Amino acid sequence: MLQGSCCCGTVKFKLTSPPTMMGTCHCTRCRKSGASTFVFVKRDAFELLSGAESITTYKPEAPYKYNRCFCSKCGSSLGEVTSTNESFPVAANCFDNEIQLKNLFHEFVKEKPSWYEISDDAKQFMEHPHQ
Repeated sequence: MLQGSCCCGTVKFKLTSPPTMMGTCHCTRCRKSGASTFVFVKRDAFELLSGAESITTYKPEAPYKYNRCFCSKCGSSLGEVTSTNESFPVAANCFDNEIQLKNLFHEFVKEKPSWYEISDDAKQFMEHPHQ
């Protein structure tokens, strides 16, 4: 079982089954929110243990559609932990245990800053992989 939390420990969660995949987004929004590398988890395997009242959700203006969740106390980026989708991304940096996954892809490579060098063999996409 994997467990995760924000930096201050207010928001805590667990997974009853492992994440399905890991990816890295290089878009300006993900980089600025501090959650570029994420794992996808299944809704029925995700359990919020504490801190629901401390989760703040940033809802972007169109054309952006993905909400970003943060701990209102320490600012840790959490991914989309309030999502109602069957599967959703959680920031990989929030996990307290080692995640037994390798990065499968890089998306929005066209927005990657010049100072960041991709150093793995994962697939690269200029935008979202489905586009």
